[in-house]
Amino acid sequence: MKVTSLAIADVKLIEPRVFGDERGFFFESFNHAQFEQAIGRPVSFVQDNHSHSVKNVLRGLHYQSLPYSQGKLVRCVVGAVFDVAVDIRQESPTFGRWVSAVLSADNKRQLWIPEGFAHGFLTLSDSAELLYKATSYYMPQSESCINWSDVNLAIDWPLENKPIVSARDKQGHDFSWFGSGL
Repeated sequence: MKVTSLAIADVKLIEPRVFGDERGFFFESFNHAQFEQAIGRPVSFVQDNHSHSVKNVLRGLHYQSLPYSQGKLVRCVVGAVFDVAVDIRQESPTFGRWVSAVLSADNKRQLWIPEGFAHGFLTLSDSAELLYKATSYYMPQSESCINWSDVNLAIDWPLENKPIVSARDKQGHDFSWFGSGL
C-alpha cells in the first residue's frame, strides 16, 4: 500500500496494491498492522458505515464533538466522490484548512480522516456508495454539522449544478462558530 500525507499531514491518502488480470482484480482493503504503521499510532475501529448517494448529493460537513469524536477511514466502492476533510482542532496550526481527494471504485483510494476533522463529500457519478470505518460509535447528542458553503472555509467543490443537500445539512453552523468555543 502507498500512503501519502496530504497538505494537512494527519490526513492520509491510502492507495492499495491491486492485482488484476483478465478475471478481475484482488486487493487487501484493510490490514490493521499496516494501517497503524502508516499513520503512526494505534487505532481501533468500532463501527462500519455504508452510504449510497445519487449524483450531485452533497453530504456534510459532519463531525462529532469530544469525547465522541470520530476518526474515519473512507473508501468509495461504487462510483466517485469528491471527499473533503476540514481541520476543526482549535489548537492545530492547520485549524480551518481543508484537504480533498477524489475517491472512486476505479482508483480504490481511501482517505484517513483522524479525530478532530469535519467530513463531507459530493457525489460526482450517477450514484456512489461509500464504506467507512469509524473509531467511535455514532452519538447523536455529540453530532454537528458545518455549513458546506461557508465562505470562511472556501471549499472549492466541483459543482456542476446546485447540490442536493439534506434539510439537516442546510442548517449547518458557520465555521466562525468555532471561535465561540465548542
